[in-house]
Amino acid sequence: MRRLSGILRSAEKPVRVLRGVAWPAAVRERFFAAGERELPGVRYEPIDPGASLAACAEVTREASGDSVLDAWLRRLARAIATSARMMQAVGTAEFHTHSRALYGDPTDPLPDRASHSLDLARRLDDTLSRLSRADLGAPLPACHLASGVAQEMRKVVGDCFGDRAPEVEVVEDLSANCLAGPRRVRVRRSACFTDLDVHQLVHHELYVHVATSLNGREQDDVPILAAGHAGTTRTQEGLAVFAEYITTHIDPSRFRRLADRVLAIQMAIEGADFLEVYRYFLERTGGEREQSFENARRVFRGGVLTGSAPFTKDIVYLDGLTRVHNFLRVAVAAGRTDCIRLLFAGKLDIEDLPALCELARLGLLREPSFVPPWIADLRHLVSHLAYAGFLGGIDLGKVAEHYDALLASAPLVSREP
Repeated sequence: MRRLSGILRSAEKPVRVLRGVAWPAAVRERFFAAGERELPGVRYEPIDPGASLAACAEVTREASGDSVLDAWLRRLARAIATSARMMQAVGTAEFHTHSRALYGDPTDPLPDRASHSLDLARRLDDTLSRLSRADLGAPLPACHLASGVAQEMRKVVGDCFGDRAPEVEVVEDLSANCLAGPRRVRVRRSACFTDLDVHQLVHHELYVHVATSLNGREQDDVPILAAGHAGTTRTQEGLAVFAEYITTHIDPSRFRRLADRVLAIQMAIEGADFLEVYRYFLERTGGEREQSFENARRVFRGGVLTGSAPFTKDIVYLDGLTRVHNFLRVAVAAGRTDCIRLLFAGKLDIEDLPALCELARLGLLREPSFVPPWIADLRHLVSHLAYAGFLGGIDLGKVAEHYDALLASAPLVSREP
């Protein structure tokens, strides 16, 4: 296990997906200078996947048995090999084929085999659009500057991670508002954050992404758990969005952003090019040009800008959220809270849990040192999920018939200023 896991760790290190599909700031500048009428000009450097593919093939040959650990190692090798092939095909339609194999498609069925992330995106869009003019009691809009956000993060990482805490830096150029790793957390200086954005970043980036990275680095016997490769992305991002949700720090604008990503990816799959998706985001953001460009860039990075072959990674936020939430509901109902803590043992996928439990039984898996407060104290999570499990069995259609009729007979009440 130590040797084959180490081989996989070495195999994934050269396969840097997000770094390999990043666009330099000059691409955005040229796009705006040309009047937003021309497709961006982007060049990529494909990787040579030979060494990674050979390493994955070695692991697949040696892990040829029927045990749960053999199956797990083969699945990891397949994901890493597919990632390497994807980065070899960057900028082509083949990139999209591998992307779908790794991250999925908006219409891929969820474990219930009936719904998919596109369903959830459309439902969120429809419901939240009807509430867009409602007064939800939010405070007046305010711009929290990057310097203040960074200061808040420094306090959290110091309290939570001690001498293992990553550095928190404010940087000039960054593709996202914030990116977090085990050594550094970077916040884009020009970004403007809302009151809830700050808390979302703390729970999403620090308590999940940084925590699982640091815990994975402690797994000396299973070093692959330190690797955030594409095969772990769906669960990692789903867990991070669930953290925002369970701590009550998610809001309609965040959900709409996640839904818009899925809807835009589906548009691109159906043939929309970069300009069409950019204009879609312009409408959704009220004309925010730079944000709309960044949103469209996320859809097309690494893929084909003329349409039909986008990067599908951004479906994982809603897809992963649904899978994580449903897994946690079932785990609580089954009395398996032991598996819940294991989700933070490193960079992993929910489907890895049988192997992780076997590793723990063999004494090869360390307990996670860093977990968020809602995992350290499970009382709220368990109570919430126990109740949610009951609600999930209710036929909402029949309930809606009753309450729709009730609401139809209730006059609309305007809220006094």
